[in-house]
Amino acid sequence: MELRQIRYFMEVASREHVTEAAAALHVAQSSVSRQIANLESELGADLFIRENRKIKLTPIGKIFFERMKQAMNFIDHASREVEEYVDPKKGTIRIAYPISLAAYMLPTVIHAFRTEYPEAKFNLKQALYPELMHGLTDGDFNLALLGPLPKENSKFQRKALFTERIVALLPLHHPLADRSSIRLRELKDDPFIVLPEGFVLRNLVEEACYTKGFSPIIGFEGDDTDALKGLVSAGLGIALMPEVTLIDNTPRSTVAIPLAENDITRTVGVITPSHRQLLPTEAIFYDFLLHFFSRINYFSH
Repeated sequence: MELRQIRYFMEVASREHVTEAAAALHVAQSSVSRQIANLESELGADLFIRENRKIKLTPIGKIFFERMKQAMNFIDHASREVEEYVDPKKGTIRIAYPISLAAYMLPTVIHAFRTEYPEAKFNLKQALYPELMHGLTDGDFNLALLGPLPKENSKFQRKALFTERIVALLPLHHPLADRSSIRLRELKDDPFIVLPEGFVLRNLVEEACYTKGFSPIIGFEGDDTDALKGLVSAGLGIALMPEVTLIDNTPRSTVAIPLAENDITRTVGVITPSHRQLLPTEAIFYDFLLHFFSRINYFSH
């Protein structure tokens, strides 16, 4: 089994099309087909089902793809480790994050880091909470920022960075808009604007309401936090938002009001794999991240 065969297989499996895979690899289609056939012959199993020009993975092909994906990540990791050992200040940091940290928190940290390490590069991936966990385990990346911080797990190490309040975002003309704080239960009759099911922030909002004795009325769903803000600004409902999403970005025609309850918060942190070392540049960024949040406070409670 040759590394070239594996790379060809991975490209074809991802695209489900030999011609497109060949174009991406900058080789002849016949070369790709020959290498795939040689690989299947060596393994003694069909990895693909041919359907005219499209091909799909067989059940055993899907298993092989997942195993090879992990293997290729480890090979790439080793190659980058050697390169960055020579000059870690010029390496690439692959980091994943949820949508709620995209607008302010992560850009602020990256800007501060690039001030000290201007030649460092970043490969950023936005993902849902479960994808962050799986991607870290599978080796797609070695760093993930997320909130709330997950429970302890043998597959990764976790470090809390900061704890923030969840605040209520109300239309400017809401009856409670002039209050200095609000009890969550006072909003039980309002339509809530939330992220779609599967987003951890959606779960956090619903669970907070349940603990206060009511089920939220879901008025609208938005694909990201900016969509939620826009719907609130239009007077279509209220939203519960992490503080970090509103720093320097509270939309017009809205007001952000703290919740009176002190137990409605989320802890934002970073997770790293337990059984893989960070690459040299990633290790520098990780230490910077911890130091950055140990000396800065976004929130004045």
